Amino acid sequence: MRAKLVIAFLIALLAACAGGSPKRYQAHDSPAAEAEADGDYGGGSYDAPAHAGTSGGDSVARTETRRNDRPGLGTVWGEDLTSSVQSTPFERDSESPFATLGIYYNDSEGVEAHADYRGSVDSIYARTPHGGISVSLTDANGNVLPGLVAAGKTLVVGREGDRYNIVVENLTGGRFEVVATVDGLDVIDGRAGDLRKRGYILNPNDRVVIDGFRRSDSTVAAFRFGAVGESYAARTSGDRNVGVIGVAFFAEQGSVWTDDEIRKRDTASPFPGDRTYAAPPR
Repeated sequence: MRAKLVIAFLIALLAACAGGSPKRYQAHDSPAAEAEADGDYGGGSYDAPAHAGTSGGDSVARTETRRNDRPGLGTVWGEDLTSSVQSTPFERDSESPFATLGIYYNDSEGVEAHADYRGSVDSIYARTPHGGISVSLTDANGNVLPGLVAAGKTLVVGREGDRYNIVVENLTGGRFEVVATVDGLDVIDGRAGDLRKRGYILNPNDRVVIDGFRRSDSTVAAFRFGAVGESYAARTSGDRNVGVIGVAFFAEQGSVWTDDEIRKRDTASPFPGDRTYAAPPR
């Protein structure tokens, strides 16, 4: 099932203007995006953002300079993908997220170097501290990208030119808001990431697939791995935060994610019956 996404403004702004609960936009499914094969850019056009600041005569020289500037991968502004949105209400339980996490991506050499720098290696898949919600990067066909966890940081291997998605899965009965960034940029407005910005709705026992920077109510620009110098961040605000994907989770007001509820889940027994031997028949 494709993502159900939401976009919203600051709670304070909505409360002041509407006097009610803040609203988001909920996206419909995007069959065309799912059907697209990985590899080439396909039938879509590779559109640079209008404010990217490139110009005709020296574009080749700039490209060469950017490619030689920093090694590894960044996220470029890819082709348009269909992703329609509609409004849906959601009110945060708190101004602060109950969990945040980061996924660090690079090419295979970069991930190996990063892992050596970090030290001990564990496994793949980033998870929130409370469990029940997981985040991963997948290719265009839904396959989880390879990677590892090194000293607490999740490192994922990408390949230049490939399209990728951020997949957030919810195995709980709660509803959450997901605020996501790529290379330090909010995936909805393309500007510096900020926890006060609004995001995407993660419904109970569902998942959200974030597949690009939002361009309008009906399209996103696909996430594509590319050279750091050609990344969306480098061409707009700077490449300082290239290589990291951030995800923050906000509980819905009135939700049951209290410390007591978490403690119950943490101590839940998969085999609660008494540890006794079989009794003879009567």
